[in-house]
Amino acid sequence: MTDSRLTRLAKILVTYSVAVRAGDKVLISVNPAAWPLGKEVYKLTLKLGAFPHLVYAPGELDYFFYQNASHQQLTRKPEVALMLANWADKFIRLYSAKNNSQLATIDPKRLMVHSKATVPPVQKVMLSKPWVLTEFPSESMAQTASMSLDELEDIYFKACLKDWAKTKRGLNRLKKKLDGAKVTLIGQDTNLTMSFKGRLFAPCAGNYNMPDGEIFSAPVTTSVSGKIYFDLPSLRSGHVVEGVYLEFKAGRVVKARASRGQNYLKAALATDKGASHVGELGIGTNFGIKKAMLNTLFDEKIGGTIHMALGNSYPDKIGGGTNRSALHWDIVKDMRLKGSQILANGKAILKEGKFL
Repeated sequence: MTDSRLTRLAKILVTYSVAVRAGDKVLISVNPAAWPLGKEVYKLTLKLGAFPHLVYAPGELDYFFYQNASHQQLTRKPEVALMLANWADKFIRLYSAKNNSQLATIDPKRLMVHSKATVPPVQKVMLSKPWVLTEFPSESMAQTASMSLDELEDIYFKACLKDWAKTKRGLNRLKKKLDGAKVTLIGQDTNLTMSFKGRLFAPCAGNYNMPDGEIFSAPVTTSVSGKIYFDLPSLRSGHVVEGVYLEFKAGRVVKARASRGQNYLKAALATDKGASHVGELGIGTNFGIKKAMLNTLFDEKIGGTIHMALGNSYPDKIGGGTNRSALHWDIVKDMRLKGSQILANGKAILKEGKFL
């Protein structure tokens, strides 16, 4: 028997997030652990008269690839992925890791080389069309979050099965305070200022990520100044990075350290010229997620947190900016802690995790 929550979520992803219509060509990328949701997404897409194409991605050979691929193989143009991206009208990615740590021993430089060669061309096409990403609960994800799979599934569905149209109306009220503002972050080892002059914030209510619940924009690249300490750890490509401290001058990282994962942080910042600049500042607004789970898609949505992306900014007019990079790494800071504030044009809009 199919869990009714799966069919409800599939309906949100297909009919709301990317608004599939008859005749649409829909690329559905799914990992094995996400197959229960993948089946429901595929069936609904087909019933609507669209043309679904499934890419089944086991991911079990990723370690072998990164360990053994030559430089030529690491940097080869992603011809097939580009062909599919150009073919599709809409994208639905259902990700779920069987083993969150399988790339933990891979040299971060190899990961960055491959990302630099393959991500930008496909991303450029994909971001110009409707897309949505969700990370479906798995045993590995539950173990990483230090909870049972049942508990994780309950959190996941509670955070996803919301009235997203109502959520968007609330985010639009916050947007009015942030558009074009000078924003200051204050907290532990943190006093960071950035300008959003001429920039618009994007309210995120289920259109691109699931779960969702954030508002973000790209700062003026050269305006970021000061220091910031990220108290929540980050898991990226199997590497755990925590205790990240960054100092900025004229928009560029001039000092960087991490209590764990220093080599990964160093390699990420060296990806390309744009990697040492900020591509996004986001504020989490989903109060259905309360506990950090070492999973960026979830942690960055926690109500009362902020996240900052090193590297690429989205090209969109709303939420976008001009910084370009193969890197887009969101790192999360808990603004629910004592003394934490977000100021917009000198006025507090959030204090210790509560919106004012």
